[in-house]
Amino acid sequence: MLFDPPKCMSCGKEIEGDEQVYAKLRYPKRKGFTEIKAYLRNEAAFLCEGCFEKGA
Repeated sequence: MLFDPPKCMSCGKEIEGDEQVYAKLRYPKRKGFTEIKAYLRNEAAFLCEGCFEKGA
C-alpha cells in the first residue's frame, strides 16, 4: 500500500475500517469532489472514539 494507515492523533492507535472516528478538518472551499477518503487522508486529523470520550 502506498499510504500509511490513518492513526489517532492523540494515542497513535491505527484506525480500522468501519471504526467510528472523529475528524478535525477545514470545510472545503471546492464543491463537487467525490474522493472523500483521499481528501480525509490529506486534510484531516483523526481521534479514535476512546480518546474523544476522554476529552483528548
